[in-house]
Amino acid sequence: MAQVSLQVRTSLDLANARFKGDTTISYELILEKFRSIEKPIDKYLTLRDLLRLAPRVYYDLLLKHTEEILPYIYTPTVGEACENYHKLPLKTRGMYLTLHDKGNVLKKLQAWPVQDVKVAVITDGERILGLGDLGRNGMGISEGKITLYTAAAGVNPMQCLPICVDIGTNNPAYLEDPDYRGIKAPRVTGAEFDEFMGEVMESLQAWQAHMLVQFEDFGNNNAFRLLDSWRHKMCAFNDDIQGTACITLAGLLSAARATGKPFNEHRVLFLGAGEAGTGIGELIATYLHLRHGMTMEEGRQHCFFMDSRGLVCKSRTNLQHHKQHFAHDVESCQDLKSAIAALKPTALVGVSTIAKAFDREVVEAMCGLNDRPIIFPLSNPTSKSECTYQEAYEWSKGKVLFASGSPFDPITDAGVVHYPAQANNAYIFPAVGYAAILAKSKEITDEMFVLASEELSSMTDMEELEQGRLFPPFQSIRAISKVLTARVAEKMVDAGLGTAPEGCNDWESYVASNMWNADAL
Repeated sequence: MAQVSLQVRTSLDLANARFKGDTTISYELILEKFRSIEKPIDKYLTLRDLLRLAPRVYYDLLLKHTEEILPYIYTPTVGEACENYHKLPLKTRGMYLTLHDKGNVLKKLQAWPVQDVKVAVITDGERILGLGDLGRNGMGISEGKITLYTAAAGVNPMQCLPICVDIGTNNPAYLEDPDYRGIKAPRVTGAEFDEFMGEVMESLQAWQAHMLVQFEDFGNNNAFRLLDSWRHKMCAFNDDIQGTACITLAGLLSAARATGKPFNEHRVLFLGAGEAGTGIGELIATYLHLRHGMTMEEGRQHCFFMDSRGLVCKSRTNLQHHKQHFAHDVESCQDLKSAIAALKPTALVGVSTIAKAFDREVVEAMCGLNDRPIIFPLSNPTSKSECTYQEAYEWSKGKVLFASGSPFDPITDAGVVHYPAQANNAYIFPAVGYAAILAKSKEITDEMFVLASEELSSMTDMEELEQGRLFPPFQSIRAISKVLTARVAEKMVDAGLGTAPEGCNDWESYVASNMWNADAL
């Protein structure tokens, strides 16, 4: 896998030298080299080499061709990179904090070469995408996600810190792999986990006067507890729970406009009841509470969940805490098709990581209930998607309103191009996070995510919706982020959570002037 990357190193060195004299030659050379590489993982490795050997060219490429480059920095390629991280020829960009650092976490942070850090993305690698426990290899997800703060919102990359907490792994393949470099022991749990993560979070708080912390790909049991424990103590959020919820709500708001039916008349059925799914349900309920005057309980009645044991309902016992709010007084259903028939949802959202779960019968059942069925297979990576765009489009005879977690190709039907929307969290978390950084917000409330959802949804018109574009084109992500960052930052200040920076008279202008670009190198 590393062969192509090694082959281009001479070219990268040449490009780095040429860049100082002739930017056009070096830039076009690199772009040509990059596009000629066949395997996604080799493109990933080439970009890693480029960042190390020619950072100016790397960031120029990333910022000018974000939509083209992003799949090889983040999903879907980052999944393969994480699985094989310990075998790839990589120089880690982030910081590892392990159980061996217990009692010395703050000292380790204070020894980091860059001290002006504004944002950290932190994972323990327990639930990487839909791939399970990847342990220390989870560093790849923190490195990928942190890059999006720069690419999408303009955060200075020198102020971004990827962190992986190594507390062991329950992955037997890694425990037996001689090349695996993480702690070769089962994960610590319970009080020992809480104690160490408590030290990590308190150390981050003590290290920087204001810091944004993004939790990433923690397992369900720990993800909710960490978020609940820290979201009101410091500026922290969980992208799997809140970022996914925000982009999904934005997509659902856009899809609802396309159906012509008010959002408060929609019913959403989820396949999967983990942190992503119930996080979406909670934000939908919050939106209905804030914008339609419902109680949170009434808002939750619009969301239903299927897990491995069937429909989450009141008659079931021993439900996990995050599912209990959605255990409605309805009849039990053991499979998805019977749940669709009983509940008559207008929208179907997949967060199950079960490939092909939305088969022809499921899609046709949704079409039988709705003129424009809303179907969102959100599971990542592509191999875990509940269905493809091609399948959903064909089985629904083109009626589907579609968004997925991973990218799919557009479809041309009778000379008309139809686009699959990608519910990419990168529309949301970099902008909301940068807003919190600029306003030095004490916390990020659910209302901020609702606002970001509404703003993003409003950026598409009816003609774009008919083409399948539930979100604005990602190629305009910097312009999108400028507006989202400005709106959310302004709201944070109005809510008393943060303060406007000195000299900020207009938030959009201020955000635009503080977006980092490659010229700074």
